[in-house]
Amino acid sequence: MKFEALTFETPCACSTLRRAARAVTAAYDAALAPSGLRITQFGILRKLARLGPLPVTRLAAEAALDRSTMGRNLDPLERRGLVRIEVGNLDQRERVAYLTAAGEAAIEAALPYWRKAQERTAALVQPSAIGELADQLDALGAREQIPT
Repeated sequence: MKFEALTFETPCACSTLRRAARAVTAAYDAALAPSGLRITQFGILRKLARLGPLPVTRLAAEAALDRSTMGRNLDPLERRGLVRIEVGNLDQRERVAYLTAAGEAAIEAALPYWRKAQERTAALVQPSAIGELADQLDALGAREQIPT
């Protein structure tokens, strides 16, 4: 394959989106630092608050993470008492994540910091553009059968 076939003028969508994701993650992590949570942890706690207790495998799917990555994210939350992990009622191999009262309090404490990060992001990128991008990426994932 000749290099002329590649268009160097057009940025690689994957590289650009990964760079943007790292920058946004760093900004949210910095904003949430006073709460003691990272954005991934905050997101997991909010999913549990919204959806209730979930098997870890389903929680991973909801967060678009693989099962092992979710386990690594839940470990510090469990050590801090923000989530509780129990064996499933129907399947003893299943682990179910529960949000604790301390987890609910952690969400409440982190919300003002998260809202400020949201406002700073919205000042740079229109929320409607973020919504459109999310829809387009969901469509791409569905078409390519990529888990979202």
